[in-house]
Amino acid sequence: MAADRPPHRRAALFAWLAVLVLGVLVIVQSRFSADLSAFLPAHPDTRQQMLIDQLQSGIASRSLLIGIEGGTDAKQRAQVSRGMAGTLRASGLFEQVQNGETADWTEAGSWLLAHRYQLAPDLDAQRFGTDGLRDAILDTLSLLGTPAGNAFKPLLERDPTGEMARIAEGLIPASAPRSEQGVWTSREAPRAILLATTKAPGSDLDAQERNLEQVRAAFDQAVQGVQGAPPRLLVSGAPVFSVQSRAQIKGEAHHLAAVGGVVVGCLLLLAFASPRALAIAMLPVATGVVVGTAAVALSFGHVHGLTIAFGSTLIGETIDYAIYYLIQARQGGWRHWRDVHWPTVRLGLLTSVCGFAALVFSGFPGLAQLGVFSLAGLAAAALATRYVLPVFAPEGASGQGLRRHMAQLAAWVLHAMPRLRWPLLALCVAAAVLLVWQRGHLWGAGLGAMSPVPASAQELDGQLRADLGASDARTLVIVQGADEESTLQAVEAAGRHLQQLADAGELTGFDAVTRVLPSLAAQKARQEALPDAATLRERLPEALRGLPLAPSRLEPFIDEVAQAKTLPPIRLADLQGGPLAPIVSAMLLQRPGGGWSSVISLHTAAGFDARHLQQALAGVPSAQVIDVKVELDSLYARYLHEAFLQVLAGALAVVLLLGLYLRSATRLLAVCLPLVLAVLLTLGGLTALGVPLGILHLVGLLLVVAVGSNYALFFDQLRVTGRADEDTLASLLLANLTTVVSFGLIAISEIPSLSAIGRVVAPGALLALLLSAAFVRAQARPPA
Repeated sequence: MAADRPPHRRAALFAWLAVLVLGVLVIVQSRFSADLSAFLPAHPDTRQQMLIDQLQSGIASRSLLIGIEGGTDAKQRAQVSRGMAGTLRASGLFEQVQNGETADWTEAGSWLLAHRYQLAPDLDAQRFGTDGLRDAILDTLSLLGTPAGNAFKPLLERDPTGEMARIAEGLIPASAPRSEQGVWTSREAPRAILLATTKAPGSDLDAQERNLEQVRAAFDQAVQGVQGAPPRLLVSGAPVFSVQSRAQIKGEAHHLAAVGGVVVGCLLLLAFASPRALAIAMLPVATGVVVGTAAVALSFGHVHGLTIAFGSTLIGETIDYAIYYLIQARQGGWRHWRDVHWPTVRLGLLTSVCGFAALVFSGFPGLAQLGVFSLAGLAAAALATRYVLPVFAPEGASGQGLRRHMAQLAAWVLHAMPRLRWPLLALCVAAAVLLVWQRGHLWGAGLGAMSPVPASAQELDGQLRADLGASDARTLVIVQGADEESTLQAVEAAGRHLQQLADAGELTGFDAVTRVLPSLAAQKARQEALPDAATLRERLPEALRGLPLAPSRLEPFIDEVAQAKTLPPIRLADLQGGPLAPIVSAMLLQRPGGGWSSVISLHTAAGFDARHLQQALAGVPSAQVIDVKVELDSLYARYLHEAFLQVLAGALAVVLLLGLYLRSATRLLAVCLPLVLAVLLTLGGLTALGVPLGILHLVGLLLVVAVGSNYALFFDQLRVTGRADEDTLASLLLANLTTVVSFGLIAISEIPSLSAIGRVVAPGALLALLLSAAFVRAQARPPA
């Protein structure tokens, strides 16, 4: 007799194929990201927004630290450094490339010299009085006797008061790199170093990947023709971490998905002994992954790398739907499965939807993406099982394979587990005591636990930063204002307080935009403090009395001071396209929402205390001290608290749904108890092993509940019917085995975000099955 095929099967197939094609088209055109901003709040407060601005478009997010290590000698490394720097500058991809060469500062030096009296710090009327002139000229003459004075000796007749020297002192921090052979070199290793700032924002990973390719191409070109053993290239910085993280997450996710698919496929072949059944079982999995990824792309405009990685875990749950159908439909065909078993599968799906729906409303885009992906993927896989699988296999899987042995093993577990109730309860009590005892240290993982950046890469980054004498990236001073002028005035006010800390030895220096772009008010005050030509001529003879410098030699000085009094003020537009534009753009930003902000980078000394910094800036309300680690920890704490509330809300929704379906407090308790105990034992086991728990472990617990609810509901169904047929037991064991194997593979991943989920779900799913069998209220009769 011909198989009973479902009606409207052509419409179901056409709709399914259309959804898959549309989903693939959306995925192909989607943008994939891996930056940290996906795990920052969607609606941050003022301080958090300052930090987010810096993470996304600040100078640190666009800086590449480059090392040229080894080779034959310092001369060879300097040659490669100069060649590489020239190629990078000519590429047009970088705002600035610094390697210690002074030739590229000729244009900038000429501009600074022309505007030195508008830029000179602490320039006032007293400095151009008779005593002030004499003291300043004495300082300049004493500087000429030092090696550094050689650079300023040609300027003596134009700048006897040493304004250029003071400006240079402010622009070159005390922690500047060491110079050898005319380029920057490490103080600790045989290494030349460069600092390149990209034009593209740090969040544009495609552009950053092209920038890194340009760096490697420039190095390859620079080492061509060098004599002796060539040096090797070292590159670090936030763009490197972001690009590598994206590639690693995507690569390993695809690898794990492939390995997991092969392992699960082998298990299904053993169970069905039918390649056709295997291919049919994979249809809901593929449907869930495609629809889930496309739904995220349409909802958020991009797909985060962690969401891609999470997609590989969907194999472990969506394959369950296919297994239930292919085995259980063998008795009575698709209609019997639809009427008897589909309601239980549908309820399991709805409980999963309730759990993950809470994540959709998260204030953190990364967590919301996981929620959308899970909802769309699970729903699509379940619907594909319900409407598509009956078209291809209306009577279930044809092969027998090892299902009889699986059913026998499941029957043995069903009979044996109730005898272990008390030992299991004792373990659960012990786990609860351990969790209460360790409650203060339980959720100890932070945002750093999600990063796939290896320790060796972080160590290299630290070495290159030390070579460059980079500012303290952990502590920032961010100043905000309604407009450009108010922001610059606030930066100058903060700078006066920071200078006091520098004089006290707590800072070795700081970098502020006002060193090259002072406020209009400061420029006006400095110009007004300059004397006119006649007054300056009167003061110079007295100021130069007894000094080896005749007043007649300083006529150029008198003329340029007179010209400086009439110069137009320096504005931001005047610097655009000039040699100092990268410095200004790195420290002065116009916020998308309105207003301006400027970052002041700090060079801290050994005795630096952030509390002193906050106290020093208390008088500048628009200046905020941002401790990056503290702020990220605060964000993570809020992140974790919000996730807990969402999980509790989801759990409550699951309980209410089960209560409406079961309509029995006793049955509801029987279904929920194994899930609660599985979560408790999983958390207890991880805590006993010393694993710091984080957000992704919490997501894993959601998966445990989602998968485990199916087992508990099936055992509740067995209790009601009073008979455990062979196919139902085999489907339960096979579904659990595929889930445990899939997530077990993920647990050994080198990406922390993947391994965290796998280490929770693999043991949690197994425990959910065993505990459901142990605490079933009435033992079902074994199969005939």
